[in-house]
Amino acid sequence: MQVITIALISVGLAADAFAVSLTSGLLIKRIKLNKALKIALFFGVFQAIMPLIGWVIGLGFRALIAAISHWVAFLLLAALGIKMIHEALSESDTEAFNPLDNYTLLGLAIATSIDALAAGFGLSLINVPLLIIVTSIGFVTWFLSFIGVFIGHYFGHLLQDKAQVMGGVILMGIGTYILLENMIPIS
Repeated sequence: MQVITIALISVGLAADAFAVSLTSGLLIKRIKLNKALKIALFFGVFQAIMPLIGWVIGLGFRALIAAISHWVAFLLLAALGIKMIHEALSESDTEAFNPLDNYTLLGLAIATSIDALAAGFGLSLINVPLLIIVTSIGFVTWFLSFIGVFIGHYFGHLLQDKAQVMGGVILMGIGTYILLENMIPIS
C-alpha cells in the first residue's frame, strides 16, 4: 500500500507543475524537445528539493507533535488540496509570460513546489522512505511537466484547471487515508 501512497503523493504534488507546463506549452510558438526538457527539469528538481527542506524542518517538531502527527499530515494535505482546487476554480487573469526565461522558470518552479515543502513537513511526521518518495516526486513531476508542455501546445486550454483539481482531490484523499489509517486499528 505504501507504493500506491507514494505514487499518489507524487502525482498530486506534480499537478501544479503539470498545469503550468500545459500553459507554457500553449504559449511556446515553436515547440522543440530542448524547450520541454528545460521546463521539466526546473519543475522536477524543485519538486524533489522542497520536500527535503520541509522534512528537515519537520524533524525539529517531531517530538512535540508525534501523538497528533496523523492529524497534522491530514490537515496539511487537505489544506493544500483545497487550495489547489480553489485556485483552479477561481477566475484570475494571468499575465503573459515567457515560459522559457530562466527567472520566470525559477519563480514558477518555486511557486509550484511550495506545496511540496509543506508535504515534506508532513512526511517527516510519518514513517516513509524519504529517498524513494523524493525521487518519485521529482521524476513524476519531471515526466508530467515534459509531457504537459507538448499536450499544452495542442490542448492546454482544455486541461489546465482539471489537472489542478485532480491534484487537489488526490492530496485530500491521501490526507484522509493517513488520518483513517492511524485512527482505525487494523487487526
